[in-house]
Amino acid sequence: MKNGLQKIATQLLLLPSSIGYQLHIPKYSMGSLQEPRKEDAVVVDKPGPHDNYSCYRLHASSASHTSGTTTPPHARDLYGVVREACAQQNVKWPVECQVIEDKVHHIEDWPVYPEPFYETTGTELRPQPVGDDLGRLVYHYYPTSSVNYFSRSCVGGNKYLNEDVRPPLEDEKDTTLQFESRFECGNLGKAVQVSECYYELHLRADMYTSRHTQWFYFAVSNTCKDITYRFSIVNLTKGDSLYNHGMRPLMYSDQEMELHGVGWRRCATNIIYFKNHDSSDNACFDSDDDGEDDVPSYTLTFNITFPHDDDTVYIAHCYPYSYSDLQEHLLTIQKKRAVVLTGRVHPGETPSSWIMKGVLDFLTADHPKARELRCQFIFKVIPMLNPDGVIVGNHRCSLVGRDLNRQYKMVVKEMFPAIWHTKAMVRRLMDEHGVVMYGDFHAHSRKHNIFLYGCENRRNQDNHLREQIFPLLLHYNGGDKVYN
Repeated sequence: MKNGLQKIATQLLLLPSSIGYQLHIPKYSMGSLQEPRKEDAVVVDKPGPHDNYSCYRLHASSASHTSGTTTPPHARDLYGVVREACAQQNVKWPVECQVIEDKVHHIEDWPVYPEPFYETTGTELRPQPVGDDLGRLVYHYYPTSSVNYFSRSCVGGNKYLNEDVRPPLEDEKDTTLQFESRFECGNLGKAVQVSECYYELHLRADMYTSRHTQWFYFAVSNTCKDITYRFSIVNLTKGDSLYNHGMRPLMYSDQEMELHGVGWRRCATNIIYFKNHDSSDNACFDSDDDGEDDVPSYTLTFNITFPHDDDTVYIAHCYPYSYSDLQEHLLTIQKKRAVVLTGRVHPGETPSSWIMKGVLDFLTADHPKARELRCQFIFKVIPMLNPDGVIVGNHRCSLVGRDLNRQYKMVVKEMFPAIWHTKAMVRRLMDEHGVVMYGDFHAHSRKHNIFLYGCENRRNQDNHLREQIFPLLLHYNGGDKVYN
C-alpha cells in the first residue's frame, strides 16, 4: 500500500489539469504506511464557517526541501497552466509619511551556522548623550500632521521628499555618513554627527504617540571601509536588553550581496546597553510601555566597521519582515494549484477512512515525494463528509435520510451543509488557485483491487477523455498491478 500511494504521488506531480475521481477500495484491502513526521507539515486552515467537517489545508513546511524525484519534461506539456487569480496589494501609508521611490529589497540568505554572541569585556565605553548643541544634525525625520492622530492614507505614501530631512554632502570629499529611514518598516528619527566617526542616533516613537522606542531599521550610505565608527542610540526605554547578554545588531551590505550573495549578518563590537545619567535632556526622555512620562532613557552603543567604500548598508534590530514581504510570500503560495480530497460520504464504507488516514500520514511524512507534493500543491482534505451518519452507524445516508453523494446539485445550504460548504470551498479554490484534481474516496462490496471512476466531461469536447489520463498513468506505472 505504501508503494501504491507513492505511485499516486508520482502521477499527481505529472498532472496539471482539473480532473475529478472517485477512488474505490475493496473492503478487505487495507494497509499501512511508514510512521509520519508531523513536523514536516503545517496545518494553516482550521475549520471555519466555510470550511466545516474537518477540512485541513497542508502546505510545505519550513524545513529544508530536498527532493528525490524528477518530473519528466513532457508530462507538463499535456495541458495548459491554471489561471492565477491573485494580485499583490499596494502598500498604503499615512499621508504625512515621506517615502523614497526606490523599493528596499533584501535577499533571503542566512548563515550556515549560528553566529557567535558578543562577549562583554567590562571595558566598553559608555558615552553620554550630547544632543544637537555639540554636534551637527545630519538627519531629521519626524512625520507630523495637523492633528495628532491618523486621518487618512495614500498608496505609496507622500512622494515629496523634504531636502531638509537629509542635507546633501558638501562635496565629493565629504565623508559624512548619509542616513535614511523613509522606507517600509524603517525607523530612525534623528542622527547627530558628534565627531568624524561618532554618530548619536534617536529613534522615532510610535506614530501618534510619544513612547515605545525599541525597533530600529535604517540605511547608511557614503561609507568608508576599514574605519571604525561608533553609533549610540540614546533614547531607548527598556530597563534591560538582550544587548547586554550577547545580542548583536544586524547589518546588510548591498555590495556584499552583489559580490558574494551575502544577506543579513550580525555585526558590531564593544556593545553595551546602559542607563543615561543626565535626566534633564528631554531628547533622551521617553515613556515606557505603561504610559508613565519622564522615565529614564537608555543608550545602546556599539562600534561598527563597513566592508566596502561607497556602499549602502542597512542596520536593524532584528531581521526585517515588511508588509510587502508578506504579500510577496502570499503571492507565491497562491501560485500553487490545489488538490481536493474527500472521503466517507457513505458511512458504511470504512475502508475509505483507512485509506484517507494513510493519505494524510503520507502527505505529512518525511518522504521525498511527500515533500515535493507539499511544495507544489495546496491540499484541501475533508476526511469525513458525513460524520453524523458515521456516528449513528448508518450505511449510506445522513440524518436527513438522504444519500449525500446524490445531492451535489442541491443549492439549499440548510438541507445538506456538508455538500454546500464543500462546493463553496471548491469554487473559491478554482477562482484563487485552480483545482488540479478532485478525489473522492469510497469503498466497494463487490469489486476487487483499487479502481477509479473518472467524471466524464461531456460539455467541453476539448477536454474529452482527459479524466482517463490519470488512471492510465497509474495503470502503466503500477508494477505490482494494484490498479485496474
